[in-house]
Amino acid sequence: MKQYLLSVHFVEGAPEPTEEEMRTVFRETALINDEMQAAGAWVFGGGLRSPDTATVVRNDNGATTMSDGPFAETKEHIAGFWVIKCADLDEALAWAEKCAAACGPVEVRPFDDLSQA
Repeated sequence: MKQYLLSVHFVEGAPEPTEEEMRTVFRETALINDEMQAAGAWVFGGGLRSPDTATVVRNDNGATTMSDGPFAETKEHIAGFWVIKCADLDEALAWAEKCAAACGPVEVRPFDDLSQA
């Protein structure tokens, strides 16, 4: 089984969802989480706090610095994620389709398979 990251995107400047919309997202996401767990695809998942809570840690020739985040200067940030295990990309995309219907755009990325290196 391969592992995939399904990441949920938050777009800075987009209209804030209402409380009712967020309750719907949480309810639908919980149903997908339950379905993934029942299917044996679930590895780990969670939501992330806003990008302004991030701290970037850098090491340059042994000197560590820490600064307020986020790391990337961008309008799109990861708002949450799932790590899932699937037989192939098609199966991961099927899960991503369900996730996107519940909470918005989802990026699918396979993990490196370092065991074949």
